[in-house]
Amino acid sequence: MSTVEPDDRLLRRLAEVRLRFAELDEQLADPAVFEDPARLRDLGQERAALEPAVREGTRLEGLLEELAGAREMAESTDGEMQELALEETRDLERRIEPLVEQVRELLLPRDPMDDRPAVVEIRAGTGGDEAGLFASDLLRLYTRYAERRGWKVELLTLSEGIPGAVKEAVLTVSGQGAFGALRYESGVHRVQRVPETESQGRIHTSAATVAVLPEAEEVDVAIDPGELRIDVFRSSGPGGQSVNTTDSAVRITHLPTGLVVSCQDEKSQHKNKAKAMKVLRSRLFDRALAERDAERAAERRSQVGSGDRSAKIRTYNFPQSRVTDHRIGLSVFNLDAVMDGDLDGFVRALRLAAQEERMEAEG
Repeated sequence: MSTVEPDDRLLRRLAEVRLRFAELDEQLADPAVFEDPARLRDLGQERAALEPAVREGTRLEGLLEELAGAREMAESTDGEMQELALEETRDLERRIEPLVEQVRELLLPRDPMDDRPAVVEIRAGTGGDEAGLFASDLLRLYTRYAERRGWKVELLTLSEGIPGAVKEAVLTVSGQGAFGALRYESGVHRVQRVPETESQGRIHTSAATVAVLPEAEEVDVAIDPGELRIDVFRSSGPGGQSVNTTDSAVRITHLPTGLVVSCQDEKSQHKNKAKAMKVLRSRLFDRALAERDAERAAERRSQVGSGDRSAKIRTYNFPQSRVTDHRIGLSVFNLDAVMDGDLDGFVRALRLAAQEERMEAEG
């Protein structure tokens, strides 16, 4: 068997998924299911999650049948027909190889958290104003990535520095697979470039931290109002006539843990409080998951690093137009495209690497 072809384990898994897909179709055709909205929704979501694997798996199996036929013809004919068959064999192998990897990824077991909205926190790290400018670039990067995927983005809070710079930004990204894709962005991101203010043309190194949490629902975390200290204050940022002239900004402190969340972007104190509570609930939820799961605890510790330049997961080298993810040793030379939201290559490689690590750990 050629190395481009799927192994028996992948084909068995594909057969299992196809069988489950057929079972879902049967259940969804049952009139009784339509009388149970919750079950109808759950079955529909499961079917939608399996459909891409079934579709691409069917395409893969069709190409494998064509490949077997082309190889048989190449062995049973001579001369010109044999050369044509060999060329068709090579063409099919080129098409099959990336499709095998795509199907392998689609068949990976999904984390129940993957489809949760993601709470993305971006903070400028070491590097002064340049770090704030880079944090702003990352905010645009994730916004553009979400737009490419058809996801919804809501900016919860924004603290700005010099014009064009961001001290801190918190946003939610909602859509199928949002947290599952963005979770791998957690960590310290390092940039190497010549700042606009650098007159000598020297390359500076700056950093920003990114933490990605699954958005928590109210049923996930019970918050006792008596354990909250809520302070209101006047917004210090730029805004309209009522943004920084009324006590609309809100700061919430969770007394048992010491977690502090503030929001001042809305004119309404009620809206600022609601946004701050959303972030606090997600942080508490992530904290609870981390306490129950050592792997999640390690992941969370890496997310909230100091922002030091040495503790990096990815480097963006502008002079060389190179982006390198240090966790998997992957470098690409299309920095402009990455900064415009083209993250699919990194997300795919990181997801596969994480799955392989889990499979090895589980034997």
